[in-house]
Amino acid sequence: MANLTPPQPPPVWTHTSEEVLKLTKEAIERDRKIQDQVAKLPASECNFETVFLVLARSEAEFDSTTEPLSFYQNVSPSKALRDASNEAEQLVRDFGVESSMRIDVYNAKVAAQKNIEASGKKLSSEEQRLVEKLVQDGVRSGLALPEADREQLTGWKKELSQLCLEFSKNFNEENGFVSFTLDELKGVPEDVVSGYVKRTEGDKELYDVTHKTPDIFPLFKYAQIPETRRRAYDSFEARLEQNAPLLDRALELRRKIATLLGYKTWADYVTEVKMVKSGGNFLADLEQKLRPVGVQERDTLLALKAEELKAKGEPFDGEFYLWDYRYYDRLYVEKTLSLDDALVKEYFPVSVVVPTILEIYQNLLGVRFHEVKDVQTWHPDAQMFSVWAADGKDESGFIGYCYLDLFPRAAKYSHAAVWPLLPGYTLPDGKRSYPLAAMVANLAKPTPDRPALMRHDDVVTFFHEMGHVFHGLLSNTRFSRFHGTSVARDFVEAPSQMLENWCWEPKVLKKMSSHYKTKEPLSDELIEKIVQSRYVNVGLFYLRQLFFAWFDIKVHTNQDKSDATALWNDLRENISLVKGGKRSAGQGSFGHIVGGYDAGYYGYTYSLVFAADMYATVFKADPLDPARGDRYRKSILQPGGSREELDSLEEFLGRPPNSDAFMKELFGEAKPHL
Repeated sequence: MANLTPPQPPPVWTHTSEEVLKLTKEAIERDRKIQDQVAKLPASECNFETVFLVLARSEAEFDSTTEPLSFYQNVSPSKALRDASNEAEQLVRDFGVESSMRIDVYNAKVAAQKNIEASGKKLSSEEQRLVEKLVQDGVRSGLALPEADREQLTGWKKELSQLCLEFSKNFNEENGFVSFTLDELKGVPEDVVSGYVKRTEGDKELYDVTHKTPDIFPLFKYAQIPETRRRAYDSFEARLEQNAPLLDRALELRRKIATLLGYKTWADYVTEVKMVKSGGNFLADLEQKLRPVGVQERDTLLALKAEELKAKGEPFDGEFYLWDYRYYDRLYVEKTLSLDDALVKEYFPVSVVVPTILEIYQNLLGVRFHEVKDVQTWHPDAQMFSVWAADGKDESGFIGYCYLDLFPRAAKYSHAAVWPLLPGYTLPDGKRSYPLAAMVANLAKPTPDRPALMRHDDVVTFFHEMGHVFHGLLSNTRFSRFHGTSVARDFVEAPSQMLENWCWEPKVLKKMSSHYKTKEPLSDELIEKIVQSRYVNVGLFYLRQLFFAWFDIKVHTNQDKSDATALWNDLRENISLVKGGKRSAGQGSFGHIVGGYDAGYYGYTYSLVFAADMYATVFKADPLDPARGDRYRKSILQPGGSREELDSLEEFLGRPPNSDAFMKELFGEAKPHL
């Protein structure tokens, strides 16, 4: 395996800021010329080969050039390179708006579709889907509108694109912190505190807690002083208030665009191409089922809070605050299951968990990872792997590339996500252009006394994100447009959510764990407690998810401007069942709303229905069985978006999907279908 040479070299990551912009502009000009060429065709010469195939190939080449260049803004340590990358993405987005509004290209597509139908030419199912989607793009872009309206639409779309990019840039580059004395950090584990920046201010020693997940989330869970948690939450919620006016304007533009296109609301426009056409109905039904469960759980945690404060001799005001949830949820698990999250973390060193998860995926899906050493990436922390078929003996076994960039640093994307930097597709000569996926995470770094350790939550997240990586790597479509995760937004999370189940399976937990000192795996007793903890306070957990989803739906169904900050704070209290503190513009940190999940955040919960069904029906009996993995690979991963998602699900399940498994997971028994 080590001697095999990939048939496609990896991208270079040595660009200067000038090169990023130059290459982006050249790619735009090449693609524009192709569109000009298509637009000039006489209607009689428009057909599948001269229009749809030419546009599909040009799109694939364009994305393969520009996606890696736009990626630098999320990971590069160089501000000049990040800024150039951000500017390059704005050029790409503006060009995308320009391309979407070209009525001459749209007319060529329509003429080609008519000629194909008149000729009786038989297209493959993927070719037919390409024709339908490319023509639908034009309709949804407003190309049936009068010229003056089209010009107005183009201006609004470009402004909207700029706002979303600026919102995301602020999100990535946020570098605030909140400071505490050591006394104020009482309860926070020593290994976490040792990672905080320590400084002297006057006669005080202060610890700076950044808003990055490995820094601030342990404080939410462990800080014993309520005022410490409150200050931390207030700071965390307000960290991106500068994004609030950007979001207000983005929502205004979306309302204008939807109206001009003839849709009642932006949500109606967005869900036209989703699996479910009304996310609100799904959310209302689920909220009705979850609310009584959540109320009962909150009352239990409130009683725990009252008991703790009484023991400390501190007053209890009968309220359950936002900064109480993670703390008392953790305390409840420790008390009822004797499960210590900090102890569990000791069994998950990054150096063991990451290669073990890769090994599990490799065996399950029939692939092999080979780390490529001595190769330049965007940062020394980033690892590169070539990925091969397990039985590959020559270059025909090559699948693609994967990058892992796992640890936090300044100005890096601050959560966990996967970027499909290169799509896979068939080249004109019949050979393959291979995919590349990059996973970016923010795991805790080593401390002076301990190696880098992962909370069980981190393990679940890593497993989830690797699911997206493999969706990108193992999809095999002819056209890049349908590759990998290019599926309906309310299905895209389902494969990865299904794979989270492995992190709750005893034999998988045993395999992934190794205490950083003793090298012993988790005991059966600890594993049983971890598994039991999965659905503890599940009502409150999902009501929090529904809060995000409802906010997203409401701001995209309101036909007039509303106070987004008031809506954010009111909805959280009403739906999440927790009382807020300072009413700050928390929506400024809701990155999903400008990152492709607008009017679609409900998809995170909706796709859980499919995830639960897939796991219970196929994998539960033997989660590590390669034969089941092969079935999953062929039915779900391989087709990508080249066919309807329900067709892939039905092939995999052997029947239409239903919500029985999801309801059983949440409530212990099947309830009426959602």
